[in-house]
Amino acid sequence: MASEQKTVKEMPIELKLKALYDLQLVSSKIDKIRTMRGELPLEVEDLEDEIAGLETRVENFNEEIKKLNALVVEHKNKIKEADAQIKKYQEQQQTVRNNREFDAISKEIEYQDLDKQVSEKRIKEFTAEIHHKQELLEEAKVRIEERRGDLEGKKAELDTIVAETQQEEESLEKQAAEISKNIDERSLNAFYRIRGNAHNGLAVVTVKRGACGGCFNHIPPQRQLDIRQHKKLIVCEYCGRILVGDGSESGIDDGVPALKSKSSKS
Repeated sequence: MASEQKTVKEMPIELKLKALYDLQLVSSKIDKIRTMRGELPLEVEDLEDEIAGLETRVENFNEEIKKLNALVVEHKNKIKEADAQIKKYQEQQQTVRNNREFDAISKEIEYQDLDKQVSEKRIKEFTAEIHHKQELLEEAKVRIEERRGDLEGKKAELDTIVAETQQEEESLEKQAAEISKNIDERSLNAFYRIRGNAHNGLAVVTVKRGACGGCFNHIPPQRQLDIRQHKKLIVCEYCGRILVGDGSESGIDDGVPALKSKSSKS
């Protein structure tokens, strides 16, 4: 194990750059796979949350309609009671002994009639509110069915992508692990630290047309020459990414053909 660690540490800079760039290529492919399905789980989760919210809304509407119906029944009973009282008072009016008793009973009949009018008004208000709540309830139910259909589609799409990409992702992860074995711990830690800080996950980028492939800032000519010579690990002074030359300048490009030939000889 000690001799293996020593070999990794003594790896020539050119081969280390190749290994880092290969690791970047593989990591970017893994990122692409995860991005493809990365949005779908969020969409599935959003749909599940929306459906749960709509179901709660439906429950609330049902509860509100139930309470309103109870109030309608309560006021209908008040009207029946008022009618009964009015009938009783009207019968009493037939047996009064003087005008004062007649006027008192007339007042009671008037109060009962006012109570009836209030209850009738409340019943109309509650009935209109029930109708409105029922419309909202039906809209929510339709929305739930639509969202459930969307959810089933998204879940099926996610399952398909996972099934299609899982094997490829596992293969790429194995490749990344094999490449990582040939990179010293310090360089590997730097690679993952830069990847973590980069919004697109690019830790190693090529220099194309004299500019950094990560932040696109211009690289001075002398620094470009140093990068092409592969004698030391150079990072962009603007974004901190590890820089390698592109195929037209140094043979380092997708797959790093120039360095692969040297690697195969070693």
